[in-house]
Amino acid sequence: MTLLEPTHSAARTLWDDAGLPLEELSHLRFSLNADPAVDSSFKLGTAAQTTIGLSGLSAAYFHKLRTAQGQEVSVDARHAVLEFKSENWYTIDGRLEGSGSLWDDIAGLYSTADGYIRIHTNFPHHRRGILDILQCEPNRGAVARALSTWNFVEFETEAASRKMCATALRSFDQWEDHPQGRALRGVAPICLIKVGDAPKRKVEGQFDRPLDGIRVMDLTRVLAGPVCGRTLAAHGADVLWITSPKLPSLPLIDVETSRGKRTTQLDLTNAADTKTCASLVKEADVFLQAYRPGGLEDKGFGIADVVRQHPGIVYASLTAYGWEGPWKDRRGFDSLVQTATGFNVAEGQAYAAWEGVHELAPRPLPMQALDHAAGYLLAFGINAALARTITEGGSWEVRVSLAAVGQWIRSLGRLESQIGFAQGAALPPRTYPLSSEIANLSTTIQECWGSNNGETERKPAKIMTAIRHAAILSRTPVREGEAPMSLNKHAAEWLPRKVARGSLRLASTVV
Repeated sequence: MTLLEPTHSAARTLWDDAGLPLEELSHLRFSLNADPAVDSSFKLGTAAQTTIGLSGLSAAYFHKLRTAQGQEVSVDARHAVLEFKSENWYTIDGRLEGSGSLWDDIAGLYSTADGYIRIHTNFPHHRRGILDILQCEPNRGAVARALSTWNFVEFETEAASRKMCATALRSFDQWEDHPQGRALRGVAPICLIKVGDAPKRKVEGQFDRPLDGIRVMDLTRVLAGPVCGRTLAAHGADVLWITSPKLPSLPLIDVETSRGKRTTQLDLTNAADTKTCASLVKEADVFLQAYRPGGLEDKGFGIADVVRQHPGIVYASLTAYGWEGPWKDRRGFDSLVQTATGFNVAEGQAYAAWEGVHELAPRPLPMQALDHAAGYLLAFGINAALARTITEGGSWEVRVSLAAVGQWIRSLGRLESQIGFAQGAALPPRTYPLSSEIANLSTTIQECWGSNNGETERKPAKIMTAIRHAAILSRTPVREGEAPMSLNKHAAEWLPRKVARGSLRLASTVV
C-alpha cells in the first residue's frame, strides 16, 4: 500500500491539530487511488480511509506509549467505504435483519409549496410528532399532500419548535449564508480541549491490545456515537453501552453497533440509577455522550461534573450542529444534516450533469458518511486525548459535530461527474445471500452471555456476520469475536482490570 499525498495531507492536518507527533504518520498506509471508491462526486474514499486510518493509528500510538512497541496500520479505501455502511449487510443466523429499507415508511424527502423538506421518523415519538403537525393519515401519499401546502422553512421551524426532526433542502451557498452555517465557519471537524489539571497517566506492564484496561462509558444512540464505541471496543477497551429503558431503540442498527461492547440500561431520572452512573464515572477513563449541548448537566453529568468527579478523564461529545449558533441545541441526524448543509443539492446536480439532464433531483450520499466519519473521528480524538494524558496529563474534552464533519468532507474537494459516477463502483445490494464482495470482507461474531436479568438458562447463541474492521494493525489485531446483540445484557459494573498483564495508574504529581 502507498500513502498518497492528498490523503496524506488530510490525515496530517488532523493528526497535527490533535497535538500528536507527525513522525508517527509514517506508519500509516493507504491503498492506491482512494477515489472514486464509490459512486459519488465527493471524495468519500479519502474521507473513509482518513478517519478509519487515524482511529487505528491513534490506538497504535497509545499502545506504543504504553509498551514501546510500534506497528504499521493499513486501510484499503473500498473496504473503508463499505465499512461506512456496515449496518446494511450484517446477518443473524443466516438472514438479513429486517426486510428492505432500514428507514421508517414515511421518512424521506418531500416537495413543499416552495422547495423540499426532509423528515426523520425512525423513532416512534418523532413519527407521531410529525403526523401531529401535519394532521394527516400515516402514509406517504397523505404526508406528501399535507407537506405540499407548507413553506419549507416554516415547516422546518415548526418541527424544531416541537423538538421534532425535519430540515429544509438547501444548497451549499444557501447554507453558508444561514446563521448556523456562518457560526461553523472555520470550525474543525474535531476539537481537543484541555479542561482541567490532573496527574500524568503512568503506565507499567504489557498490554495485548492498545486499549486494554481502558474503561469507556458509552451514552450514545443511533449511529455515530455507537460506531465510536464499537471501534474503541475493537482495540481492547471495556465499553459499557448505557441506554435508557424509557427511550425507544433502533434494533436493526443497535445490534450491529453493539459488537465488542457490554450493554446495560440506566434511567437517569431515577435516583438509584443516577447513583450507579456516578459510581461508574469514578472508575471510567472515557465518558462518551451524544446528548444535546447541556443535556446532561441537569442530571449531574455535564463536563464540569464529570471532570470534578474524576480528574484525568476524557469527556467526548457529539452533536448535530456544533456548540455555537442558533441551531446548537437542535436535534439532527446524518440524513437531515446532509439535506440542510447542501450535500443533497450538490450530489443531485453532479448526477444530473453525468446523466445529461437539466431537472434537479436531490440525491443523498450513498451512505451515512457524516455519521460514520464522525464516529471514527470521535475514536481518534479519544485515543489522542488518552495519549496526551500520558505525555502531559490533564482532563480532556473531545468535540465532534456532524455539520463540522460535513464541512471537512467538502474541504477534501470534488470529483468530476464522469469520474465519480462512471468510475466509482456502486455499493452492493442489500440482499441475501450476500454479494461475494461483502461476504469476503465479513467476519463471524457470536452472541455473548450477559450478567443481567439473572440469566441461568443459556439458549443457543445467535451468530452474526458483519463487515470486519477496515483498519489493520500489524501487531495488535482487532477484537471481533462477540456481541451482546441487545441493549440490556449486563450489570452496570466494570470488568476487573487485567492487573496481571499490565497496570494503569496515575502519578502522584500534578503537571
